[in-house]
Amino acid sequence: MKKRMLLYFGSFDPIHKGHIALAEYAIERDLADEVALIISPQNPFKADVLQTPEYTRYEMAEMATKESRYPEQIKPSVVEFVLEKPSYTINTLDYLKESCGNEMEFQIITGSDIWARFDEWKDYERILNEYKIYVYPRKGYEVEKFADRVTLLEDAPFVEFSSTEVRERAERGEDVTPYVSPSVAEYIKKNQLWTPAGNIVRLTSMIEAGDERAMLYIERGKCYYRHNEWGKAINDFNRAMKIEPENEEARQLHDMIYEILSFRYKDIYNP
Repeated sequence: MKKRMLLYFGSFDPIHKGHIALAEYAIERDLADEVALIISPQNPFKADVLQTPEYTRYEMAEMATKESRYPEQIKPSVVEFVLEKPSYTINTLDYLKESCGNEMEFQIITGSDIWARFDEWKDYERILNEYKIYVYPRKGYEVEKFADRVTLLEDAPFVEFSSTEVRERAERGEDVTPYVSPSVAEYIKKNQLWTPAGNIVRLTSMIEAGDERAMLYIERGKCYYRHNEWGKAINDFNRAMKIEPENEEARQLHDMIYEILSFRYKDIYNP
């Protein structure tokens, strides 16, 4: 008899208590024998520069699943790390079916917010036809598309917060322990994840490795701006405009800093 494997796709940036609660719910409701958290290194719908490095996200997911109630049945997977990017679900499913299809039966679980864009997925009709899909509710998103072809988990744990909110709290220096497992909270703090200082280090590393995208300089410039490092911020916005002369965001940020400086130091800029 094949093992029932529930695939939980996501960026998990970072993994939080809501993700774990849902995986535990799936085990307790006997939806599957095991739950695999498929960490997507590059979501087609997200800008990769804004995502935390995949192995960092994997390390946090590994910590969180080990602290779950079912550590032997809930585990993170790096399968998409070795596949072509961006991470299309159908490609992962085909790979898993070819590699493990004799031993495992695959099912999918996803949130109603993600499901709202399901018809934009690559080969979505084939996914609908070949796999059982569970959809759990997310605030503000009703299941309307293909509602008769999925199983809606109306009693699944409902979580008010998101990974975005966890990142924003970390960026503001606020406590994230109510939202993530203890080890993940400590990891975030130790590595200064999503703080301006931590982001500067990450973006600088990417730039020094030869990545010359304007977006990198804009993002690093924003971090310098938050640190009131005006000169470094202006230099980054100038570099971004040199790479992309028509980049309006870089120009607006550049001009904004000049306005701030001219207001604060009128004797220098407007003698």
